[in-house]
Formats: sequence, C-alpha cells, structure tokens
Amino acid sequence: MPKIAFLFPGQGAQFVGMGKGLYDEVPAARALFDHAGEILGFDLKAVCFDGPAEALEATNVSQPAIYVASLAALEGFKLTNPEIVAACEGSAGLSLGEYTALEFAGSFDFETGLKIVRKRGEAMQAAALATPSGMTSVLGLDEAKIDELCAKVAGAGRLWKANMLGPGNIVVSGELAALAEVEAVATELGAGRVIPLAVAGAFHSPLMQPADDQLAEVLAASTIESPRIPVYSNVDTIPHQAPDDLRKTLVAQVIQGVRWDDSIRRMMGDGFDTFYEIGPGRVLTGLLKRIDRKTPCTSVPAR
Repeated sequence: MPKIAFLFPGQGAQFVGMGKGLYDEVPAARALFDHAGEILGFDLKAVCFDGPAEALEATNVSQPAIYVASLAALEGFKLTNPEIVAACEGSAGLSLGEYTALEFAGSFDFETGLKIVRKRGEAMQAAALATPSGMTSVLGLDEAKIDELCAKVAGAGRLWKANMLGPGNIVVSGELAALAEVEAVATELGAGRVIPLAVAGAFHSPLMQPADDQLAEVLAASTIESPRIPVYSNVDTIPHQAPDDLRKTLVAQVIQGVRWDDSIRRMMGDGFDTFYEIGPGRVLTGLLKRIDRKTPCTSVPAR
C-alpha cells in the first residue's frame, strides 16, 4: 500500500480565477469562500476570481486567498477521491502552506487558521514596507556557495538564505542594495540563472522581526491542538505534536529559512512514497521532481 502525504503551496502560487470552478460546483468550497469573506470583511472570492492581479498579489490578500483556495481544492478532492483523503498519513506546506497543512491535520479550525493567516499577511506586508527589501532565486549553486554569495555582497547590504527548495534551487532574501549585487556575484560563483521574485519584501529573514513579534501574540492567543497526522515543519523538518512547539516553529518560520528540500527528504525517509499537491499552481510538484524524479506527485488544482 502506498504511504500518502498531502503538500500545500505557499505565497506565489496565486492566480486570478483560482477557485472559481470549485465555488460553482462544490457546495463545501462555496461555503469556505463565503465564510472567509465574512471573517475578513471583504469579498475574497471577488479578488480571487476577478482580480486584479495586483490586488491578489498583495501579501495581506494572497496569504488568506491561498489558504482558502487550497482548502476549497481539498473539499473538491474529498468528493471525487474520499478514499485517498482518508488514507493520507502525513502533510507539509511551503511557508504559508504549513498553516493549511495544520488545518487539514486538525490543529485548528478553518476560522482560527484564517484569522492567524490574515494577521501573518498583514504583519509581513507592514514589515516589508518598513525596510526596502526583496527576494531572488538562485539556480545552480549549493548551500556552501550561497553562504559565500551572502558574504561577498555583505559590503553592499545584508543577505540571507531564505528558501532551500531543492538541489541547486535556493532563494535569498535581503536588502535591495545587496540584491542588486547578487546576479553578478552569483554568476561568478557558477550560478545558472538568477531570477528576482515579485514579492513585497525579504521574507524568511531577520528583516521580518516586527512581523514575527506580532504573529507570536496571535498564536499565543489562538487555540491550537496536536495534529492527528504528522505535519513536517519548514524550520527543522520535524513533525511536532505539542501545541507550544507548533507555535514556536510557526513564529520562527517568519525569520528563518524554509528547509523544504530537507523536509521532503525526511518524509521520504519516513516511508512516504506518494504525494498530492493540494491547491493553486504546480510549484511543489515541480520541486519534488527535482528532489526525486521517481516519486509521484499528483496536482489537485484550485480550479
């Protein structure tokens, strides 16, 4: 029998139109979007379905939007493949997606998760506006070379490893002056491609400390339960059970690097051999192919 795990996408997976088909065809998905609008105080479905893209891409909107769209995709999957959902034994989510994974695993209900995610997005947006910064994807360098890159641009500004996504696929976060030096230095070090990312700021770096403090307060005041299945942490790749440990890792996630590559390898080491990406986009499916081409990952889109 296969050992099944669900993966949930993070910020950047959003697209205008996501969830529209689910809203029209799946009553449970429709209920999620409608309830989300009531909680958030604005019509989330209108932004998801009709845009504009600039509104959907704002951090304080995209994070709750992806959370809701991913859970809507899960509701659609429950209708067509209930036996697969029932058989799922583990989960993980990329950055924001870790909250979706924890909701699926029963650590909190939909409303609690959405309120936490809303505050997370607002706090990260504010921290990004406070310090001009950003993120850049560097392809073709290992972690040692990325450490060398960060050291070489230190004279211009601060730069950190942010997302370790797979072999030779690492995202750096930092101040704009440092990012301006990345392409030239990374190319000298042997990088294949350098791609600036369209994000508001230096996520998963110490520049997000103000957001970290606000998120800690929200998590401390939120009811969180032990997950019914393992949810592998972005920060240390460990599936935590104690609610306070979950709070600590979720807070740390905002200012520390996402160890996605190591998390997936730990899951495979624990016997998981069949993966499903639940939510908008196919980013995680592509990353898994780079980590282990033979391991199947099926996309369950937020259509």
